[in-house]
Formats: sequence, structure tokens, C-alpha cells
Amino acid sequence: MSRVKPLKKLSKPKQSKAGRSRGRITVRHQGGGHKQKYRLIDFKRLDVLDIPATIEAIEYDPNRSCYIARVIYANGKRNYILAPDKLKMGDKIVAGDKVSVAPGNRMRLKNIPTGSFVYNIEIVPDTGGKLVRSAGNYAQLTAIEKKYAQLIMPSKETRLVLAKCFASIGQLSNPQANTKKLRKAGQKRWRGIRPTVRGSAMNPVDHPHGGGEGRSPIGLKHPKTPWGKPAMGKKTRKKKYSDKLIIKKRGKKR
Repeated sequence: MSRVKPLKKLSKPKQSKAGRSRGRITVRHQGGGHKQKYRLIDFKRLDVLDIPATIEAIEYDPNRSCYIARVIYANGKRNYILAPDKLKMGDKIVAGDKVSVAPGNRMRLKNIPTGSFVYNIEIVPDTGGKLVRSAGNYAQLTAIEKKYAQLIMPSKETRLVLAKCFASIGQLSNPQANTKKLRKAGQKRWRGIRPTVRGSAMNPVDHPHGGGEGRSPIGLKHPKTPWGKPAMGKKTRKKKYSDKLIIKKRGKKR
């Protein structure tokens, strides 16, 4: 993995919003942060089907937790893709309807052997990967049932995805991302994360947990957000069209 400047034609400026909309804070605890460029990642790989590619470099991307790979195709085109674990410079990869089952290769779920680990999975065919894109993650393909593929997601949720959707083979790189310890407070600021003040340290006018003499409990049966809504454990997912595709919800036993 190298920390080099991204290719100019594969990147664009990224404007910092600092958690504000029209000058008003809409997301707390955001601001500052190191200047970044957004790397243009090819989540589809549809325009290079069956064209072999070589890994030129494995690079750091400040916009995501996993590493990215810079690839050059046989026709001379260059792209950034999400890098799977154990992929090295010089390795060959390819995307297509039916290709070999090797890390970094991409094909339709219906052609992938059951039991395989996959990432960067499409929800709607040919629209680009939307699921399983963060460091160290993978989903396991457990079955193909008619027009659907059954997947166990990183959250342990079991869901159905159309079998003609594309997915990449393997597990994403940088699996130790969640174990990294920051050496100083400034490293949080480099990431654009500002300090967070506990609600119980505030006054009653500023937070439902505030007030009291000395170090006091929150004085409520359940914790609340600064705006009085239930916090920590309240389910916020609303009924969605994809609910019928979820076989087992995360955190639930059969």
C-alpha cells in the first residue's frame, strides 16, 4: 500500500461541508480535517468486461476504510477499484459473466460457487456495487434459488439479491482497520471529527440529560438525543420495499 498522489484524471476536488447547510450546523461534531481529493472508483466494471487487467499499485484512499487498487487494462485504460485482501502489485484480474474464482475478479452471482466470499454487491443489476464496501468486510453466498441469490451479510442478516447482479470475489483489504488506535487527539481532527460533549455535562436548557448537582445520572428511564427523541436502541428503520427480501434480520435468532 502506497501513499501517492492520485491520478489527476481519476480524481476530483472534494469540498468540505463541515457538517453545515447554508451556514447552519446540520451534523454535529464535524469540521476541519485534512484537505482531500475524491478518487473516482469504478464500482461497475461493465465497460471492461472480459478485458484482463494488471494491478499497478495498491493505494490509500482517505474517503474509505479499505485500500484501493490502480489497475491498467489490456486496452490501456486505467481505473481505481476496491482492493481485496491479499491482492498484490502485478496480479491479474478480470470481470465477466463467467471468469475464474479468484480475489478481485467480478462476475454475476448466479455464476459464483456457493460458499464463496463476495463484496461490492449490486442491488439492481448493472448499476454498480452498493453493498459490502468497507474494510475487511465480505458476504457469503449460501444458495441460488431460482432468480435470487441468498447472502449472509457482514451484519449476519440473511437476504436475497437478484442472481444476475454482479459481485466481486474475496474479502476487502485492511481488515485491521477497526483495531487501529489513534496516537493523539489531533488525529481525530485530521479526519474532520470535532470534540463531543456529554449531554450529562450540559445544562438542562441544552440537553435532556443536563442539570443536577455534581455528577448526576440522566434522571430518565431511557436516554434521549439533544432534541428529546429516544436514543441508543430505538429502531429507526421504516418499512421498505426490500423487507420482503430479508430472510433473517440481523441480531435475531431463527
